[in-house]
Parts: sequence; structure tokens; C-alpha cells
Amino acid sequence: MNTETKKVAFIGLGVMGFPMAGHLASAGYDVTVYNRTSTRADQWLKEHKGRAARTPRESAVDQDIVFTCVGNDDDVRSVVYGDNGILSGMKQGAILVDHTTDSANLARELEAAAIKDNMRFLDAPVSGGQAGAENGALTIMVGGVDPTFSEAESVMKTYARAITLMGPAGNGQLTKMVNQICIAGLVQGLAEGIHFGMKVGLDIPSVVDTISKGAAGSWQMENRGVTMAKDEFEFGFAVNWMRKDLKIALEEAEKSGARLPTTALIDQFYSQVQKRGGGRWDTSSLIQLLTHD
Repeated sequence: MNTETKKVAFIGLGVMGFPMAGHLASAGYDVTVYNRTSTRADQWLKEHKGRAARTPRESAVDQDIVFTCVGNDDDVRSVVYGDNGILSGMKQGAILVDHTTDSANLARELEAAAIKDNMRFLDAPVSGGQAGAENGALTIMVGGVDPTFSEAESVMKTYARAITLMGPAGNGQLTKMVNQICIAGLVQGLAEGIHFGMKVGLDIPSVVDTISKGAAGSWQMENRGVTMAKDEFEFGFAVNWMRKDLKIALEEAEKSGARLPTTALIDQFYSQVQKRGGGRWDTSSLIQLLTHD
């Protein structure tokens, strides 16, 4: 099925969903969008070709693939279930793809609900932030089965640079948890390194440019090292969302017996940032706890 005939819906036009749905429209897909705040959908229609639905159910009617990218488990359930939910409108054989970062248990729950109604499901959380979504360069980690994955993969390529099937439903979310655990540790290490460099009088842009080419290099260093030193945090992935993601990871770790002492500590550091009014700051704001008493 080519882009001219495949019909898709996108639910959730936040900082990630808005550009992701835009890439689908630009690629030639027949796109229907839904957002809880209708003015956001109106704004999307001013920039892209498509149509807006009044309810999640309406958006899902006669679609081949329905994508969701909302806030958390409860938000996903609110758009999927019920008389006005996605599942009540989807046709048999259609695919529900959840790009939300949520729990592995929810992914398995949604797969079971979809299969019960002769539909298909993939959990497909993304990494790459707003810039990745806008540039069509996201990394997507997917839980589910083939050939469902292969069919949806061809569509997701419009806004992703890497898409990998990680195993059965839930494994996409579990992989995203690993991603967030690693990022938390990287950001804290970077915050301490930049703080140290400032205290001993080094030129931070020069330091970042130099060591980013070696073993210490990372996306966080290249994209956040200098802005950290400048106390600039009004962009990027918000602390509130990182705490939501780390909560999911810590709960999963408790169930599995995994030990995450550093992650738990950094989660508490982020709690302190929130108390300072930094809930919407970028996650690199951890350095505030070191540079500001």
C-alpha cells in the first residue's frame, strides 16, 4: 500500500506529535489528527494538509494505522478506551502504534485489548527530543511482532532515522527505560564535570569541544555542555517528563529486582530542581543544584 492510499491518524499534537504528524503529511499520507485542545489541531492544519477529528474514535475510523503520542498511562487509556476511544473506531486488522513513553504493563494490556477486537498493536517509544522530531531523526524502539512491525516501520521512517524491533509487546518501553536511565547518569556526570571546569577556571566551550571528541563524548555533552555553563535551560526535554519516565523505570526495577541506586539518587536531584520552580526546564538543569545554593 503506497502513501497515497494508506490512511493514518495521529493522536496528540504536543512538541513531539506535532512535527511527527507533519512529516506524515509531507510524505503524502492521508492524515487525520486529534488533540484534546482543538486549537492545537487548528494550528497544525494551518501548516499541513489533512483533517481534524472531534474525538479519538472519529480519528480512528477507517484508518490503517493510528498513532498516539500523549503524556502518560492514564492519558493513553483516556484516548484508547470507551465509547469515544480509538479502539471503538478502528477497523479490524488496523494497527495501533503508541509512541508515548509509558509502562510495559500498559503496552501488554493494549496489545491484549487490540487482539481481542482483531486489531494489532505496537509499543514504540521514541528518543531524540523535540529536535529529533522536527528533523525527522528520531530513534524508535518497538515492542510487538512481525509482520505488523514491518508494515508500520515503512510509515514511521518518515520521522525516524533508526527503528528497531526489540521483542514482544512491552520491550519497546523497557528499552526506553534503559535509555532514560543512561541519560540521567550522563547528565549528572556532565553537570559535575562542567561545574568542576568552571570552578578551576577553564574555558568551558573549549573543554567541551576538546573532550567531546574523545571517550567522554556524548550527545548530551555536545548539545548541553555549553548551555549548562550559561545557565540556559528554557528548551529541550523537561524535568517533569524525565521524572515521569524515571518513576516508570524505578517501579519496573523494583518488580524485577534490578538495582538502580544512582538513578534513584538523580531522580531525587530532579525533585529538588522541581522545588526550585524548574519543572519545565531542560534536564540539563541538574547543574543548578551545584552552581546555585
